[in-house]
Amino acid sequence: MKKIGITGQNGFVGKHLYNTLGLHPDKFERVPFDRAWFEDTERMDAFTRECDVIVHLAGMNRHGSPEVILETNVQLADRLADSMARTASKAHIIFSSSTQEERDNHYGRSKLAARERLLDQATKNGTIFTGLVIPNVFGPFGHPFYNSVVATFCHQLTHQEEPKIDNDGELHLIYVGELVAVIIDAIGGSTHAPAMRVAHSATARVSRILSLLQLYRDEYMLKGAIPAFADAFERNLFNTFRSYMDIPDHFPVKFTQHTDPRGSFVEVMRASGGGQTSFSTTHPGITRGNHFHTRKIERFAVLRGEALIQLRRIGTDEVIEFRLNGNEPAYVDMPVWYTHNISNVGQEELLTVFWINEFFDPADPDTYMVTV
Repeated sequence: MKKIGITGQNGFVGKHLYNTLGLHPDKFERVPFDRAWFEDTERMDAFTRECDVIVHLAGMNRHGSPEVILETNVQLADRLADSMARTASKAHIIFSSSTQEERDNHYGRSKLAARERLLDQATKNGTIFTGLVIPNVFGPFGHPFYNSVVATFCHQLTHQEEPKIDNDGELHLIYVGELVAVIIDAIGGSTHAPAMRVAHSATARVSRILSLLQLYRDEYMLKGAIPAFADAFERNLFNTFRSYMDIPDHFPVKFTQHTDPRGSFVEVMRASGGGQTSFSTTHPGITRGNHFHTRKIERFAVLRGEALIQLRRIGTDEVIEFRLNGNEPAYVDMPVWYTHNISNVGQEELLTVFWINEFFDPADPDTYMVTV
């Protein structure tokens, strides 16, 4: 059992890493961290002493003043290094740098200086240092106008805005889940690597990214269709896009009912990429689910009876609730990293249709049981 501390645990990558480590309580113990501790020597030293591994993610990406970016990132690394010196820490230090190191800008220089400062201190302490040089990261819950152009485009397209391309450059990209896997591998390793370049998993021009996201808006938001994905990058981009939608405003989406003397017909799902559709009946008072997925795309459609669907994003306390009734058939989609359930709150049998984008694999179910 390793004790893992994450500076910047409330940031974009930090939250994903923190939540993913929480899926393996038999391997990792997460040591809490608060950014305010950088200003509190006693709390900082207590944190440093407790950790077997420290993943230093805290930093600043953007600011009106480039000098502030440089000063802030170097200062944060200095304070962690000073704490290591005071406590004679033997913690394995994992530092997230950027390929921006190779460019002559304040952010790149700040990451290079911070990496060299922590490497120097780790060497003096006789401990392991892993410096990860990371390409552009994208994924769910990134901050628009701050973390990446993907985050900005997703926010704009899901909020009735039209993005504009300032520079149609080619980007080397890595999905945040893939980066977290790299960091977890480093946590479990013991290799001293002053500057380990993290391989990108996709390459795309800004215009291609925007074109795909516009397709997702038109097909998914406006028509309710799941588009086909050429590869894992497109699936990851789609899940990223979905995370920026205003869930309470968008769902539930009512189906169109076609009625004739024979009864009613309702199209549940139109998916360019296929997937698996199923249905269940649930007795009154019974709850199904209480689990979440990190990659799967799932839809719950209530066709008969009364249902309560609950969702809660992992790492938060807010519970979103939807009441659906088969008299007005509707569906709710389950975002990644939201634990969810469905309960029969009526007096008759509940009929629910489920669709998921991939077949169930017992060896890799991507299903984590957590009560909403």
